[in-house]
Amino acid sequence: MFACLAALVLLAGCGGGDAPGEAAGGPDEPEAPLITGEPAGFNEADIAFATDMVPHHAQAIDLSRTATERSANPEVVRLAEQIVAVAQPELNILNVFLVQWNENVRWNENPENGTSADGPDGPVADEDRPGTVDDATIARLGSLSGPEFDRLWLQSMIGQNRGAIEIANAEIADGTNVDAISIARTIVAGQQAQIAKMTQILEGMP
Repeated sequence: MFACLAALVLLAGCGGGDAPGEAAGGPDEPEAPLITGEPAGFNEADIAFATDMVPHHAQAIDLSRTATERSANPEVVRLAEQIVAVAQPELNILNVFLVQWNENVRWNENPENGTSADGPDGPVADEDRPGTVDDATIARLGSLSGPEFDRLWLQSMIGQNRGAIEIANAEIADGTNVDAISIARTIVAGQQAQIAKMTQILEGMP
């Protein structure tokens, strides 16, 4: 138990450092989830939550890093940095859950068939995961700059966040693992705060 807890704490602190002068999620973000590290029971809903959320968070991190490189809007860049700082520790913890449950995620093993994670009922296709940003939109983001990039990125991330909320709410309703439910609640609160900020930025754009 203590070894698992140590791994959780260590991995949660790895990667995705805070933006200079900022807390991990900014002043409006919820506190980090309380993770016990105990080998509590789990069910298929817990496995589905982690296997869906790992690639979902990974995409959010990738898209946010793209925004830090391509956006000239300080608000967008700052928000993108905060998303990475929040999502990376959550992603690390979710991966620990899967190792602990002997359900290691093998996403991006089969790029030809569009699968990115193995859930309890087999591979989950990217397009079937709530809120996943499709390849065409990602390609378009790579060709845009300035306000056009910012607008499409914000719109895409709002949809992405709504998908994360849907996945997390399913865990809250149907999961049994106390640590997974705790991080799901944190994800819901954090994603809602991010959506509010994204909407505010969009509404302030010309």
